[in-house]
Parts: sequence; C-alpha cells; structure tokens
Amino acid sequence: MRKSLQLVALTTAFTMSTTATLTWAYAGGPDQHGAPPESPARIEPAVSSPPARTAPRRPARAVVTPSGTPAPPPATTAAVPPPPVRATVTPSWTPPPTATGNGAARTVDRPAPPAAARTCRTASRLVPTCGILWGVAPGARTEARGVQALAEFERKTGRHQAIFHAYHRGVRQVFPTKQEIAISREPGHKRILLLNWKPESATWAQIARGDRATDEFLDRLAAHIRQNYREKFFFAIHHEAEDQVREQAGSGYTARDYAAMFRHVVKRLRAKGAYNVVTVLVHMAYVPHTTKSWFQHMYPGNDVVDWIGFDTYSYSDPGYGHGDFDELLNRRSASKPHWPGFYNWVTRRHPGKPLMVAEWGVWFSKRNPDHMAEFYREVGEQISRFPKIKAMVHFETPANHKGQDSSVDSTPDALREYRRLGKLPVFQVSLS
Repeated sequence: MRKSLQLVALTTAFTMSTTATLTWAYAGGPDQHGAPPESPARIEPAVSSPPARTAPRRPARAVVTPSGTPAPPPATTAAVPPPPVRATVTPSWTPPPTATGNGAARTVDRPAPPAAARTCRTASRLVPTCGILWGVAPGARTEARGVQALAEFERKTGRHQAIFHAYHRGVRQVFPTKQEIAISREPGHKRILLLNWKPESATWAQIARGDRATDEFLDRLAAHIRQNYREKFFFAIHHEAEDQVREQAGSGYTARDYAAMFRHVVKRLRAKGAYNVVTVLVHMAYVPHTTKSWFQHMYPGNDVVDWIGFDTYSYSDPGYGHGDFDELLNRRSASKPHWPGFYNWVTRRHPGKPLMVAEWGVWFSKRNPDHMAEFYREVGEQISRFPKIKAMVHFETPANHKGQDSSVDSTPDALREYRRLGKLPVFQVSLS
C-alpha cells in the first residue's frame, strides 16, 4: 500500500511539473467535415489552470442516424470484433482516485509501461516508442500568416506542438515550403511536418496510368525533397477521398482507382529517392461511406501505407456525432447495425499499422457550451483504451460557412481543459 501511495504521488508530481514552450506557426486547409473555414483564428488570452476537478459522469447516449433521428444502440453482432484482453490498471496519465469513489482502478486495455516512467521518442517511420504525438493544423486557411497562427495556438494552449499539419493542392508548388521547413527546424522546438496533398491535374485512374503532368510534378517534388529536406515527414495523399468515389465504370474515381493512384505516387517518389516520406492513408471515417461495399478496395497495400489516419469530429448538440471520446473513435449508426466503429474495424483489419487521428475537434454550440470542456476531460480519461493511436492532430478553425467552430478557446473552461489535456504525460514524446 505504501508503495502504491508513493507511485501516485510521483505520478501527480510529474503531471504538475510538466511545462511547455511555444512559438511559430503555419496554416491548415479545408476539411470535409466542416468545409473550408473563411476567417482567421480568433485568439483570446490564455487562461491559467486552476486545481483539477472531478469530471461529472456522462450518461449513456443513444446511437443516432446521420439525419439526427435518435435510435437505440445497435445490438452486438458477429460483425463486431471481440473486445481485447483487458486488465484492471490505473493509467499513469489520469488523476489518482479520490477517497469519494470506490473505483481505485479503472478497466482499460492493457497499456504499455507508463509514459512517465521512461522517455518516449520517435523511432522507425516516426512511430513513438511510447506515448502519443500531439499536433495541430492551426488557424485553418491562414497560409500567408502561418508562423503567426502556430505561435498564437501554442501560446494560448500552453505547449509546443510535435506535429504541424499543412495542406497543398495541384502540381505547381513543391513542398515542404521554406516556411514549413523553418517551422520544423525551429531551434529548440523541432516539429514533424504532416503535409497533405490533393493531386488535381488528372483523375485517379489517369494518375495511376502515368499522367504526364503529375509524373513531372512528382519528379520535381522528389528532387526538391532530396536537395532541401532530409528529415522524415508525414505525407497524406488525397485525404478523405471517400467523398469523391464514383463507382461507375470509366469514371476514373472508383475505389480501386484511388488505391492505384496512391500506389503510383508513392512508388514514383521512392524511385526518385524521396525515402524520408512517411505515408499516411487518411479516411473520412463517415459511417455512410465506410459501410459501402467498395470501401475496403481503397486500400493501396501494406508496402505503400506506413500509417492509417482518420478524420472525425464531436458535435456539441445532441444528435449524430454527439458523445464522448469513445463515440468519436467508434461512431456507429442505427441504420448500419453491423458496423463496429472505425477504430474497431481498422485495428482488426490492419493490426500492424499505427493509427493517427489526423483531424479532430469539437464543434462548439452556444446551446450546449459545456460539451467542449467535458469532451476534453473525457479524452484524458479514455485515451488508454485505444493503444493503437500513436498521433492526434487537432484541426483548429474559426467558424466556417456552416457556422462550425472548433476553436479550443470557445469558452474559458474549454481552454483550461485543453491545456490540461495537452500536458498529460502520455502526450509528451521527444522528437528524435
């Protein structure tokens, strides 16, 4: 018992002593979940963190359809994978149990050794040896003021971002840009680049067959990378492509066309010497798409996919997408009772691949302003249940044309909880 109390004290001291530095910035880009944001990020003074408080227990929520119609949760079927082996442990990154509760331990997936007990570092293919990489696409669509956008986000959230997410389109501008290179190499504040590229010069099928304009761009891109940037970086090829799949023969945009296009791009870059590119296949994780018969045909192959990513957002108002962190990662629909949730599906189908939540956030609502802060608390409480997640990259955008706003400082409580979340030991990974 005395050793347990000492361990709790050490864990608490580690968490309270965690500090972070901040600077720099760049811009994000459009996303399928909220459409392109149109205005610069709103910045408010950072809020200092008061003593931690016990989060209220969230009641169970019914599964709902995309139209927002409530429905009972789907019954467990054979399509849902069996739960992993579980053990009763106390995660090192959650607050120690209080005397008011009788659950001194919580049931979670069997985790790796506590992050606080050793230094977590990036290793082969940028997979951390322990812990989870923490990052952001700051001030979406602020390319001209990128350095400022990242600096403002790091200032208000109180910590350095390990991953910087930026977006590129077409076949004109090679990357990383000078600004992105400077961001990644800032003295004392190294960052990993996550560069997202959508080829728009031809259809997927044409690119896969060797479209001339695209191949010329890929050759210039590989030469630029060889000459100017030898560090490893994440490279996402046409993220959230499900929304553009057209299964009609000859459309050029079938699921198999996408897989072939992805393979061609990666093979071409590698053949031209761009060996430091770490590829990420980023799905939309939208149930009406993931349950299509063609969805599995989008996979380009283990040899060209290093990470699998997915984009998913929490909605503050009750209805589709409203829930806790578990709901975010394993969103279901009453109309698709056999879908087990994206995290469950991908870990069963691709067990050897590290997972990245490549875009995530909470859409703020004035009708339910407390949801954002509550959700951030739940991320810290539940993250240990998802050991395959190795990176989380927040998508920070002010209100877009749909009125969706994922700014972490939407309320003082939300900012306080996000700051606290980012300082948990599990999100402290040293960049090798």
